Amino acid sequence: MGTHLITGAGSGIGTVVAERLCARGAEVWLLARDAGRAKELAARFPGAKTLVGDLAEPERLSWALSHQQVPERLDSLLHIAGIVELGEVGELTPAAWNQQLAANLVSPAELTRLLLPQLRLAKGHVVFVNSGAGLRASAQWSAYAASKHGLKALADALRWEESGNGLRVTTIYPGRTATPMQVKVHQQEGKEYDPERWMKPESVATTLLTALDLPRDAEITDMSVRPVG
Repeated sequence: MGTHLITGAGSGIGTVVAERLCARGAEVWLLARDAGRAKELAARFPGAKTLVGDLAEPERLSWALSHQQVPERLDSLLHIAGIVELGEVGELTPAAWNQQLAANLVSPAELTRLLLPQLRLAKGHVVFVNSGAGLRASAQWSAYAASKHGLKALADALRWEESGNGLRVTTIYPGRTATPMQVKVHQQEGKEYDPERWMKPESVATTLLTALDLPRDAEITDMSVRPVG
């Protein structure tokens, strides 16, 4: 069932993907922001392995991984983690911009760079869970959308650069999904949160696994998934 490394396994879409890959008997590695979180994930996903690296500090990921055992080969690297901070352009501080760009764009780029040798060895698959905001930006979403537009550019460039090495690259653009992040978004928007209005994380996880399971003679490059209604 291959070897897979997942960011964002602690909640939402990442949790469901980790559960399903573990149930398949795959070798699953989970990135945690600190040792305490790694311990929690190891207890939650028996048999999974953990790595510690804080996506809030992309410049430290190289040092962090160099001091840990990492997979020898990777069949997939699944970028699912992300953060959001809404606000109008006239209100957002450099700190808010930098936090979202670091976690949502720079860290995925750096983690991919660091693990490219293992991905090339396995002719693996890099999946970026983006957002509808990665295709269009709305009021108050400037920083988050900018980070996700950048993530699309990263994926597109990576696909061209690594096609000769046999890598596949997929970007998934989910609409609103009933996750803890969506709870925070509704709080920031000042709206009542009703999870029944939105997609379940299981639906996005199924979309992601569909891309992973596609036969090797084909590649899903971009896939949007939206709530019905």
